[in-house]
Amino acid sequence: MTSPTEQLAEQLSATTLLRFATAGSVDDGKSTLVGRLLHDSKSVLADQLEAVEHASRSRGQETPDLALLTDGLRAEREQGITIDVAYRYFATPRRRFILADTPGHVQYTRNMVTGASTAELAVVLVDARNGVVEQTRRHAAVAALLRVPHVVLAVNKMDLVDYAEPVFAKIAEEFTAYAASLGVPEITAIPISALAGDNVVDPSANMDWYGGPTVLEHLETVPVSHDLTGCHARLPVQYVIRPQTAEHPDYRGYAGQIAAGTFRVGESVTVLPSGRTSKVSGIDLLGRSVDVAWTPQSVTLLLEDDIDVSRGDLIVPSDDAPATTQDIEATVCHVADEPLTVGQRVLLKHTTRTVKAIVKEIPSRLTLDDLSQHPEPGRLVANDIGRVKVRTAEPLALDSYAHSRRTGSFLLIDPADGTTLAAGMAGDAFAAGMAGDAFAAEDKAPAADDEGWDF
Repeated sequence: MTSPTEQLAEQLSATTLLRFATAGSVDDGKSTLVGRLLHDSKSVLADQLEAVEHASRSRGQETPDLALLTDGLRAEREQGITIDVAYRYFATPRRRFILADTPGHVQYTRNMVTGASTAELAVVLVDARNGVVEQTRRHAAVAALLRVPHVVLAVNKMDLVDYAEPVFAKIAEEFTAYAASLGVPEITAIPISALAGDNVVDPSANMDWYGGPTVLEHLETVPVSHDLTGCHARLPVQYVIRPQTAEHPDYRGYAGQIAAGTFRVGESVTVLPSGRTSKVSGIDLLGRSVDVAWTPQSVTLLLEDDIDVSRGDLIVPSDDAPATTQDIEATVCHVADEPLTVGQRVLLKHTTRTVKAIVKEIPSRLTLDDLSQHPEPGRLVANDIGRVKVRTAEPLALDSYAHSRRTGSFLLIDPADGTTLAAGMAGDAFAAGMAGDAFAAEDKAPAADDEGWDF
């Protein structure tokens, strides 16, 4: 007879996982929405709720401030704002969730990039009294840049506009048109009141004119698009296993987590960047041999030929190998306090491979307010998003970010102290042709290499 813990584990393993992020302007009620979602879905422990009730009473509030469930930093509670990304894990009988509550201030745009980089869905909040504001458009643009496949527009504080349908309809129409122009594939608008609980978990009796799902219903039923088994197969090598024991004297396996696609025994594969080819002779998964493995399983591949493979190499199907290059053009979000400048020496980390690189050019900086371009800015500062051209010391096999968010992304790192400087997305910026064409820039002559970094 299975224990309650084992039954819960079996139940959770049978449900899908949805990663989603919340975003919105200051005081739009993001943290209150998240708190309401956790509270009404019975995902808050008794001691957590008690602590929130105590903190609320000490601040003179008669009812619990559910925003305190996510605003955990002292500065956040004192100012009543979200500063850092707060992650929360919860589950319902239908699905498991990883939630990233991201800040709303302009100066914390980089934090939204962090929270939404792995999200399959973004919830963008709008205050029904204010409508779509500049920060709303920024968050929609960031979601489009990061290729988040599903966006929910949560029109909050409907109780403060007497639950008026025309107010909701106008905001939904304006936001949907803007997000669609950026190439966001799916937009769902939901009228809510996070403070009162309308349409968050339970349907609202105050908005009988709305016949769509609540926020939780939509989160539970939206198709999860992170199934990458049908994508280009990619295995970044993390570790080479050579036990050299009496039991396994000649064992040589290449371990890593499959980033996308499926690998099969007998399949012809190519190791990049060397270009050497072989066939998969075996796949080890959790101590047993299997014939097929897929993302996101962590496996060890065995090859028929004894070829040189090391950490940072990429194993791909021979008939679906990406091109290798030392010249990378990408969109980056600058996350460090120090600026990124033309000619700067950096480290570029792509999957498990880290190489030296030089920033050859910064063709343009994006103004998220209106998607206008500032050509040749010379540098990017914190929270800036712009196009960069980078030259690497060694060839890399990058996919377009539009095709693979895992193998199309990279980090630029300060070689002096290991600080992350920027998060990069290879290829075109937006999915929509209009925005992508607007982000293009003419080729310029490369900047001079610094001594010792001549690639």
